[in-house]
Amino acid sequence: MEIRIGIVNTGRELSFDTSSSADEVRSQITSALEQSATHLTLTDIKGNTYVVPTANLAFVEIGTEESRRVGFVA
Repeated sequence: MEIRIGIVNTGRELSFDTSSSADEVRSQITSALEQSATHLTLTDIKGNTYVVPTANLAFVEIGTEESRRVGFVA
């Protein structure tokens, strides 16, 4: 599943794929914001860790868990 994170005053977005479900990612983000945590930590499918300051979050886009179809649809 793809995650896109927009950061305030930054021209580019942080975009990566994760093996976590949409509900897991959503709960991590909401709990970090509700608890006024200073940083949000997420991990991608390759094992890389991303630490994002919550004060500078512009948006978080959580992609769908549906895999891409290959071939033609009739």
